[in-house]
Amino acid sequence: MKVTSIDLERHNQDVDTWVTNDFSGPCSVRDILDRVGDKWSVLVILRLGRKTERFRQLMRSIDGISQRMLTVTLRGLERDGLVNRKVLATSPPAVEYSLTPLGLLLLDQVTGLVNWALEHEAAVTACRQSYDARQT
Repeated sequence: MKVTSIDLERHNQDVDTWVTNDFSGPCSVRDILDRVGDKWSVLVILRLGRKTERFRQLMRSIDGISQRMLTVTLRGLERDGLVNRKVLATSPPAVEYSLTPLGLLLLDQVTGLVNWALEHEAAVTACRQSYDARQT
């Protein structure tokens, strides 16, 4: 496994700031990480990164998500400026969801994380098996 070097001193200073400071403002780093770190938000962002979709399309394409959870997730992403909700003037009315420019920037980061997970899936699985074997 290839490990790249980072500026550890700078990283440690940043982590201390991110973790210990009182981020009680209206839009804290922790608040944003809670949103983008939520499993449903990540899956919705990945789906909308492919194309604009309607609610039912999203519902069918994301295994295990309930209607309520999808609604809550989409509202949160829309509130944070990551997803655009467009009501279509059709009968019956329909709604389409797409990523905003800010959402597209986040998609780049999420895709990088997914690629990392795919690349290191076997190593993580092996580590889990080794850990589990030591626990029994």
